Amino acid sequence: MVPKPAKARARPVGSGNEGVLQPDDELTAYRVLRADVLPLLLSLLSVGLVTAVLLPLDKAVAASLVPVAYLIPVIVAATRWGIWPATLTSIAGMAAADFFFFPPLFSFRVDDPQEVIDLLVFLVVALVSSNLASRLRQETDAVRRRETEILQLYEFSRRLAACFTVSDLIAAIENYLSRTLGQQVVFFAAGADDRFEPPDSGSVPTLVRDRVAAMPAKIGDPAHAIVNEATQDVWLLGTVSSETAVHGLVAVNIGDGSREAVALKTRRVESILEEVSMTLQRLHIEKAMADARLHLQAQLLRDAFHGTLSHELCTPLAAIRGSASVMDSMPDVRGNGPLHSLVEAISDEAAQLDGFIRNLLNATRVTAGGVSPRLEWADPRDIVNAAVKGRARQLLAHEVEVEFGEDLPLVNVDSGLIEESCGQLLENAAKYSPSGSTISIRARAEADRVVLSISDQGVGITPDERQQLGLRSFRSQRHRASIPGSGLGFWIASTFVKANGGTIDVSSRGQGQGTTASIALPGASMEPSELAALRDE
Repeated sequence: MVPKPAKARARPVGSGNEGVLQPDDELTAYRVLRADVLPLLLSLLSVGLVTAVLLPLDKAVAASLVPVAYLIPVIVAATRWGIWPATLTSIAGMAAADFFFFPPLFSFRVDDPQEVIDLLVFLVVALVSSNLASRLRQETDAVRRRETEILQLYEFSRRLAACFTVSDLIAAIENYLSRTLGQQVVFFAAGADDRFEPPDSGSVPTLVRDRVAAMPAKIGDPAHAIVNEATQDVWLLGTVSSETAVHGLVAVNIGDGSREAVALKTRRVESILEEVSMTLQRLHIEKAMADARLHLQAQLLRDAFHGTLSHELCTPLAAIRGSASVMDSMPDVRGNGPLHSLVEAISDEAAQLDGFIRNLLNATRVTAGGVSPRLEWADPRDIVNAAVKGRARQLLAHEVEVEFGEDLPLVNVDSGLIEESCGQLLENAAKYSPSGSTISIRARAEADRVVLSISDQGVGITPDERQQLGLRSFRSQRHRASIPGSGLGFWIASTFVKANGGTIDVSSRGQGQGTTASIALPGASMEPSELAALRDE
């Protein structure tokens, strides 16, 4: 015959007694005998032993020793087994005294009223003594248990404070629960498929493995418990998770026992899992702070490298551009088509490299100490014209339309920074637009501000890309392989505009439908003294 596998029942574990998974409501005969019947039988046996000791004595001596002798098993029963065995011992002691030592002997009838009073007084004293002894035992056990729990929690808190990785935390959990509960504790690590992986070592009941294998790794999943009907052991299954991830599952063998004992152990395990979750959050915060420090250090080193490299390249690049310009002006070179093409290629590549170096220098300038603009009154027309002239080479393949509104006010900005911002936007418009397309530049006055808009007919931007615009070194996945760039242009432009008290906004009707970048600068009326000083200059 093939034995049937052990069955298991499971239900969620709540915070109180309701909903806590308990063993069978009807305890097995063995557990009833061990937990309830055996203490009662031992209590009656102790009364029988006292009676056997008193019977050989003289009747008068035995009668005088009855009140003290029968209190001994009452106190023993109260301190060892509790109030109910002690109560039974008190009643049995009174009955034995009446039956064996008070006339008429071997009868429960009492003729002397004084003896009735003595027996009743003995019963009252025995019951009160048993109650006091039982309460003293409970208080003593509670104090010892609290002391042990405090020491164990203190040791556990020390181990939690020393945890720097999730593996350290798991080891602390297993050690604490196995020591405090005296039962088996098994950890199931969370796998990549949102399932829990069984441990490499350790004996785990098959029903626990099957139950854990069927559980998904979900954040906030309540603890569950299963009962092995073959052994009556209760296994509590609780997830170890933080706010962002599930790291594993702890299976704790709570053992068997009464409902109160199982509920108490369940609450202790749940409180430990809550402490573990808080520790996991601390570990995540510390890891995030360490990553942030590492990122900042890497950023500072990269900026220092970029700054040094840019300064070192500026001098030879200036010499290359100067030499190419001189060669381009020589009649022999201009008359030789192939040679002139090579010189133009050198000039174009040197100009492109100069733009990259300028971006690196601007990025280093922004990161090192921020941007401190030197404010002065400037005409928006001059700023736009200077930006178009500075990016003339990049705009050669495009039609450029410039439109200025009437009555444009002067703006109090750092004209160099705003010119560079417009230049970066013009360069992006030329880079992401097809050759022959039109790039429109418009300057207009709106209420108390001046708006400079640059529109193209290029690839446009998607809503997801728009949310990430302004981040340093951001480049769309669509263009990384086909269009060169560092992703610094728009970030530099937005930083310079914000330093001057302005805002920058990008809009697009969708992918492939062009982009409009608008710079809004605060407009202000000039004081007469400032206007006169500007005219004098």
